[in-house]
Amino acid sequence: MPEGDTIYRAAKRLDAALRDQEVTRFDLRVPRLATADLTGQIVHEVVPRGKHLLMRIGEFTLHSHLRMDGAWFTYRPGERWRHPAFKVRAIVGTAEHDAVGVDIAEVKLVPTRDEGALVDHLGPDPLSDAWDRDEAIRRLGTDTRPIHVALLDQRNVAGFGNEYAAELLFLRGVRPETPTADVDVPALLDLGVRTIRANRDRMDRTFTGDARRGFTDWVYGRAGRACRRCGTPIRRGELGADPTRERITFWCPNCQR
Repeated sequence: MPEGDTIYRAAKRLDAALRDQEVTRFDLRVPRLATADLTGQIVHEVVPRGKHLLMRIGEFTLHSHLRMDGAWFTYRPGERWRHPAFKVRAIVGTAEHDAVGVDIAEVKLVPTRDEGALVDHLGPDPLSDAWDRDEAIRRLGTDTRPIHVALLDQRNVAGFGNEYAAELLFLRGVRPETPTADVDVPALLDLGVRTIRANRDRMDRTFTGDARRGFTDWVYGRAGRACRRCGTPIRRGELGADPTRERITFWCPNCQR
């Protein structure tokens, strides 16, 4: 699932492949941007911002949000793609690499001077050099909703998704529905920062310290299975800011009280 650490790795990989190179192929396969053409422009950099990826080309920014299933791949020109062409939403090619965006939910192209309209609403990003711990504590700490909902709101902190919310709350012994006012927000955020920074350079995200498939999570995706700590069956529920935005929650009724 693309969360802040996934976007960080994708941006780092794309930046290494494209930075300072001239665009030789530019193809956005979304109707409103189908005629956009940045061939001949230089890729200045590719940077992450929470769950958003910003590719700065010439005087424009190509913005993408991967949502649940999106991904960026890099290929040598002419190399066979590992996915069907109908899933491709964006191609940015240079003489050395083709960056191919697959199943991307959001693709936008704006003048770089206007990119703030897409990301300035986001809260502090724990993977950014500009991480502001005090501001993140202020935003999250003043949220009156359940902590699982507040932690997923990208306006509070940018980068944490559903897996992080489930796992961090387990590690802190907090149930998803706990009012944020009853949570030690600084301790939760400090744990989240340490965890996402530890995961940003790993190919396989882990919260348990064990990177083997099936052993990386304490509770996420493990409904009905035994808690790795106490053996109690993991429970599953739904929680959201409103009925249209409910997310699946996982918790241990014994370890999270």
